[in-house]
Amino acid sequence: MSKATQEKKYNNIVLIPTDFSEVCGNAISHGVKLAKFLGYKVFILHIINKETKTELKKKNVGVDYIDSRLKEYKKYYTKKYEVEIDTMAVEGSIFSTINTVAREIKANLMVMGTHGKKGLQRVFGSYAMKIVEESTVPVVVVQKRSFKSGYRNIVFPVSNDLEPRQAVHWAKLMAKLFNAKIHIYLSPEKETARRTSLAIITKQITTVFDTENVAWTITTAPKSTGFAEQIISHSVLHHADLIMIMTRPNVDVVGFSLSAWDEKLMFNEAQIPVMGINPIEYGYHYYEWSVLA
Repeated sequence: MSKATQEKKYNNIVLIPTDFSEVCGNAISHGVKLAKFLGYKVFILHIINKETKTELKKKNVGVDYIDSRLKEYKKYYTKKYEVEIDTMAVEGSIFSTINTVAREIKANLMVMGTHGKKGLQRVFGSYAMKIVEESTVPVVVVQKRSFKSGYRNIVFPVSNDLEPRQAVHWAKLMAKLFNAKIHIYLSPEKETARRTSLAIITKQITTVFDTENVAWTITTAPKSTGFAEQIISHSVLHHADLIMIMTRPNVDVVGFSLSAWDEKLMFNEAQIPVMGINPIEYGYHYYEWSVLA
C-alpha cells in the first residue's frame, strides 16, 4: 500500500474530548494552538453518559446546555486563533466512544486533559489510561501546564522493549514545526546482545533526524532501574515541553510494570505534556518506518 493511500486515512484533525472542567479547558487551549501550528482543524467532543446526565440534573438544565457550552468554545477559539472548529456531543461511554469518534472522523491526533494520577476529572475518571492505550492515533496528555510557545525541547526515550521507532514520524514533525531539539534518552542495557540491538535502533533514529536536519542530543540513563523516574528527571533538567513515548498495552517491560510506566510518565508531577503513541500494524506511521528499517 502506498504512502499516499495511507495518508487518506486521516483528515488533518485534532480531536479534543471535554467534560467542561478547568483542566479540559486547558486541553482545548493546548489542542487548538497545536492545531494552528499543524494547519489542522479541531473537533471538540463531549460524551453524554450517566455522569453527564447527573451533572445536568444537578444544574437543573437540559441537554441543550451542552450544545450551548460547545458553541461558546467554538466561537471563542475560532475568533481568537482563526482555526476551523467543529463540535459534537455524542451519547455513549467514555471508554469506547471517544476512540470510536476518532476513527469515524479520521482524526490524526487527540489532546486530552487530566488531573494527574487521579485521571481525568469527574466524567473521565479511571478511564484515562484505557482511552490512551486503546487509541488508534497519538494522544497528547496535558495537565494544567500551558502550551506556551510550543514544543522546543522534546524528550524521546529509546528502549529495546518499547519499540520507539514508530514515533520518529511525530518526533521529526514536531521538531520541524517548533524548531525543537530532540533529547534521546536511552535505557541502560547490561547484556551485549541488547546493547547491540539498542545501538542499531538508535542509529536508525539518528540517521532519520540527520537526514531531516533535526537537532538532537543523546544520553544514557545512569541506572538500570527506575527508567520512568529518570526520564522525568532528565525532562525537568532539560526544560522539556513534551515527552514522546510508545505505549505497549498488556505487555510487560523488563524491570517494571507497563501500567506503572505509563502512569508515571503521563501523570508526571512536573506536568510535562506526554504524547503516547500505540503501535500501528498497518497505519501510515508504521508504513513509513517499515520502508526505512
